[in-house]
Amino acid sequence: MSTTTAGATRREQILKEAARLFAERGFHGVGVDEIGAAVGISGPGLYRHFAGKDAMLAELLVGISEQLLTGGKRRVAEAAGAPAEVLDSLIEGHIDFALDDRPLITLHDRELDRLRDSDRKLVRQLQRQYVELWVEVVRKVYPSLAEPDARASVHAVFGLLNSTPHLSRPGALPGRAAMADLLHRLALGAFSAAAA
Repeated sequence: MSTTTAGATRREQILKEAARLFAERGFHGVGVDEIGAAVGISGPGLYRHFAGKDAMLAELLVGISEQLLTGGKRRVAEAAGAPAEVLDSLIEGHIDFALDDRPLITLHDRELDRLRDSDRKLVRQLQRQYVELWVEVVRKVYPSLAEPDARASVHAVFGLLNSTPHLSRPGALPGRAAMADLLHRLALGAFSAAAA
């Protein structure tokens, strides 16, 4: 394994554990020593990878917003089929995020205001672009839906999908495939209801 790959992998490990710990105990409830111990390095060793906890938080929240937008654009570009297929693909991508990145949703809900203004503004800008991507697709599937209603529907569906960390203990939910199917049907139902 190259040094670059090992470095990237270590950074990813640190971010994953930081997200988990921040989500469990809050940003201020976790020290660099605990994050370091979770990945097998000393707390001060984290400073070889990040300037501090604030930098980790920024990379987590800006990073997931960038990933959602990039993934959404890719799905729109790759799904050359009917608009309904494009919407299905967007929903599937967001469900993957909601089910696989639960700590990041919790972290966003609780800690977004802890970011520096410039990072918080960047997160909001990326989120607006992601919403607009969805609004455009939703309006193609449901042309009778006015733009404000389409935007409100997109936000409502995000609220539904992003509620997964708050539903219950992970073991108490249906299996991942069943949960993904349920969320997909609920999201489509919400858009259909809005257009009715």
